[in-house]
Amino acid sequence: MQEYLKQLNEAQLAPVLQKDGAMIVIAGAGSGKTRVLTYRIAYLMSQGVDPFSILSLTFTNKAAREMKKRISEIVGSSEAKNLWMGTFHSVFAKILRFEADKLGYPNNFTIYDTQDSQSVIRSIIKDMQLDKDIYKYKKVYSRISSYKNSLITVKAYNSNPELMEADAMAKIPRLGEIYKAYVDRCFKAGAMDFDDLLLKTNELLTRFPEVLAKYQNRFRYILVDEYQDTNHSQYLIVRALSDKFQNICVVGDDAQSIYAFRGANINNIFNFQKDYDDVKTFRLEQNYRSTKNIVNAANSIIEKNKTRLDKVVWTANDEGAKIKVNRTMTDGDEGRFVASTIFETKMNEQAHNGEFAILYRTNAQSRAMEDALRKKDIPYRIYGGLSFYQRKEIKDVLYYLRLVLNPKDEEALKRVINYPARGIGSTTIDKIVVAANHYGRSMFEVIQNIDKIDLKINSGTKTKLKNFVTMIQSFQIVNANQDAFSITEHVTKKTGIFQELKKDGTPEGLARIENIEELLNGMRDFVEEQKELADANGSLAEFMEDVALATDLDNEKGDDDKVALMTVHLAKGLEFPYVFVVGMEEDLFPSGMSMSTRSELEEERRLFYVALTRAEKQAYLTYTQSRYRWGKLIDAEPSRFIEEIEPKYLEYLTPITEHRYKPLLDVDIFDDVDKSKLRLRKPVSGSAPKGPSQEQLRKLRRLKPVTSDTDKNFNAADANLNVGTLVEHVRFGKGRIAKIEGVGADTKAEIDFENGGLKKLLLRFAKLNVLE
Repeated sequence: MQEYLKQLNEAQLAPVLQKDGAMIVIAGAGSGKTRVLTYRIAYLMSQGVDPFSILSLTFTNKAAREMKKRISEIVGSSEAKNLWMGTFHSVFAKILRFEADKLGYPNNFTIYDTQDSQSVIRSIIKDMQLDKDIYKYKKVYSRISSYKNSLITVKAYNSNPELMEADAMAKIPRLGEIYKAYVDRCFKAGAMDFDDLLLKTNELLTRFPEVLAKYQNRFRYILVDEYQDTNHSQYLIVRALSDKFQNICVVGDDAQSIYAFRGANINNIFNFQKDYDDVKTFRLEQNYRSTKNIVNAANSIIEKNKTRLDKVVWTANDEGAKIKVNRTMTDGDEGRFVASTIFETKMNEQAHNGEFAILYRTNAQSRAMEDALRKKDIPYRIYGGLSFYQRKEIKDVLYYLRLVLNPKDEEALKRVINYPARGIGSTTIDKIVVAANHYGRSMFEVIQNIDKIDLKINSGTKTKLKNFVTMIQSFQIVNANQDAFSITEHVTKKTGIFQELKKDGTPEGLARIENIEELLNGMRDFVEEQKELADANGSLAEFMEDVALATDLDNEKGDDDKVALMTVHLAKGLEFPYVFVVGMEEDLFPSGMSMSTRSELEEERRLFYVALTRAEKQAYLTYTQSRYRWGKLIDAEPSRFIEEIEPKYLEYLTPITEHRYKPLLDVDIFDDVDKSKLRLRKPVSGSAPKGPSQEQLRKLRRLKPVTSDTDKNFNAADANLNVGTLVEHVRFGKGRIAKIEGVGADTKAEIDFENGGLKKLLLRFAKLNVLE
């Protein structure tokens, strides 16, 4: 047996040694599925399988790079270079580059990101003179994206009356027209969006049987990671490619299917055994990541889901600490608790910042965490915020580079044609757009033929437009013989972007220059890395594709010692010794927008399972009693997920409070029921209701108005309240009086509460219980 196989346990070894046929590996959290995938590929290669005929689809490009690095260490880097390995989008973008002409696209097509797509849709809505408050461009983009992922093309949409009726009911009856205009404009610009990378691959494999046969014969062994997160479009591609040889291995965990909101279909993993003949099932149930307490607590959560595959995750690791549950008054207090706990743990355990992660359900929750970490001088990094490649100065450079590769790219042209300013105004650009739409040509082609078209543009502006075209064409000539770094360095100098930023002189301007220098450094690294790959040369086209398909996590070098802040969705596939899951409240986690059906609630439960199983040594669950949401302070109650964990795995840092409804009305305003009066009696004729007697009136006149004399004479010492006294408050819990000031009704005390921190209370209203 090869040396590397000895590192596997029996359950892991079985799927690695299963060479042929369809197989599914149901892999629990932390069970070593990446190792199984990696060693299986290495084993196939050791059995004589050509690496060119292995296709491995991963969740992130970062995961693909790590796997390829491990495989290189086992079988040698020269052979590992020949593997087709990457995300669905990156692998199929590569296939589409080879086959683009069949679909009428240039091989150097641009990949539009979300911002580009939304910009195109916004301009279509404007051109069609639609009400932008009804046809909201983000909503329209989302609708079109979901149609593409469900393989509903423009043609399919127009032949489906139900879809058209649904959009009419949603008061967007012209969505079909926008969809068609969007597809046409992307095609004219030689651009595909993210959804097209899957849709067009399906089109390619369906319309051109010879292309399908070519790739079926090429990819004799297919491996798919995170199969539970595939959508319908991805599922169909995998089915088509694997149909001939059926040597397909899928790895996944139904308990970690958390992407239904972007089209993932959990039924793909449930139905796998129906799709192929003689499917072999393997289970990885030993968790190597977490302590027994964390694993068992996670099991007690996920077993509440009715829809799940049969498996029992276990671990041979230590028992470990119980999961700590903490309640605070506000999200500010919650942030301070998390920051203080991180600070103390670093001191007591000699832990590093990079060992901590703070996970939340929504990005808005990061603010309170950031504030608290800053006050403790704890460095942190937010994932999923503004990506490096989304910064203005970086996008300016990248859009120039996009134009070098594909002059038809209208979004790129509109952005850079007058940056740095060269005297080409918006009126001129509008005239070019109108002409391009009229002649069915790209804006770049219109400018190239500016002398042949009467656009009513003065000669000075025409000269500037011609100079712009000449500059881009000169960049194309340079690019033909240079790598990505060299052409980018040339572009940044010749366009005047550097000079423009240097004029600024502010700290922000200097930071922007540093960012462009960082982009150039990244390109230099990229060119060096590409030299190691068999079919790569470090060209600008390769770099631009890498950037277009990169995620925030892909760009992380991992060498910064910082606390990680991210949503639970982004934490998928990661692990940390210490994990804080914050905002464990009803309507927040589980989300109030994801509880209308059982399947939605079960997805939220799976999301919590993912959050909990990121922790190796210690997990904290925190919640608040009140939180600002949508600009209002609302009362919060603990998440049902906390109650669903078996109590023996939990340690409450704050006392459990029983949540009972507190009546808003005073019970004394209601009369007691005199049941003797419920019997029906005939009224005495002529009798009138009696008023108060003379004696009652005399008593009423003697009553004095309620005054605050007693408040004025309030004395803290008489109430046994002195500096150092231990007291208990109904909301803040136990605390010790640190300071007393003022007299009578204005007497105030500063009290240091164990959980609430330092509070200043007016003693006549405070309702304190003296404990000692």
